[in-house]
Amino acid sequence: MLKGLIKASMTAALLAGSAIAASAQEFTIRATANSNENDEDYDGLIVFKNYVEAASNGAIGVELFIGTQLCSNGTECLQGIADGSIDVYISTSGGAAGIFPFVQVLDLPYLMADDRVAEAVLAGGTDFMKTMQSMTLEASGDAIRLMTVGNTGGWRNFANTQRRVASPGDMEGLKIRTVVADLPQELVKALGASPTPIPWPELFTSFQTGVVEGSKNGITDIMNMKFPEAGLQYVTLDGHAYMGALWFMNNEKFMGMPDDMKRVVVDGFYQLQQATFASPKRKSIQAYEDFVAGGGDLYVPSPAEKAAFKEAAAPVFDWFKSNVDGGAKIFDAMSAEVSKVEAMIEAARAADMQ
Repeated sequence: MLKGLIKASMTAALLAGSAIAASAQEFTIRATANSNENDEDYDGLIVFKNYVEAASNGAIGVELFIGTQLCSNGTECLQGIADGSIDVYISTSGGAAGIFPFVQVLDLPYLMADDRVAEAVLAGGTDFMKTMQSMTLEASGDAIRLMTVGNTGGWRNFANTQRRVASPGDMEGLKIRTVVADLPQELVKALGASPTPIPWPELFTSFQTGVVEGSKNGITDIMNMKFPEAGLQYVTLDGHAYMGALWFMNNEKFMGMPDDMKRVVVDGFYQLQQATFASPKRKSIQAYEDFVAGGGDLYVPSPAEKAAFKEAAAPVFDWFKSNVDGGAKIFDAMSAEVSKVEAMIEAARAADMQ
């Protein structure tokens, strides 16, 4: 009898708490990611949801839609952000390039050397981030706001089914899968290979049949998609591009919040960013081990070899500045930020070594 009364009292208390939380909720954020629950994007959204709902004391509720429930591609999802049917969306630079071509600056090869540089360049409030955020608002007619840039899979590396790639000359003639965007195709051509646009869902079969012989992906994507089973056995850790994840929000929704709630959302995106920075580092350890254990060839270029890749890819910078709308402006902003960050990191490293 007593146990039943306690259970009934607890149930009533929980229902009462739910009613209070529901009545206290003033804002709902509908967030979507065209990925799955194994992805860094999902990790980031879980952290964002938990932080924002707790820090707002229930005033903000975050609804998550993982996959293609609300939209199926970058253009469609960004249109949803613009018209307010979606509040938050995460896109790769390739997915957003059709509307914001300048974000492809994140795909420029060998511009950022490592995680420490990339994370400092993409930190909130840097001159580079402020430039990209203002360009995003301007290009969207103040409809879409770039909240932060995180990571979705670590670093892009060249992988193939044919041979070890230790120099640009080893790329000669390889059919490398790219997205439809121009920049990755220009990079592949600059290195002497043949760019071959293939939809992501068709890539496994394309490796098996020889339609393509290589790709430029992070190791977690390679292993999650089981590409080694399709013949992808050579990975070169050239780290040519940081796999940036652009988190967009409907500007009207954000600006319609009071300042205390805006602060919570901004801090929530900081928490999200940090989670997505960390997630690939952990997941990649096991992915690399599994790749090698399965017979994969993992090659780390020497500094001289990596410099040769960077030199061969240099024409892509000029192409970007001349052919991409806003390219010169965003390239200069990023280059200046990288230089500033590298000097700051080197000074901090030297101090830590004393």
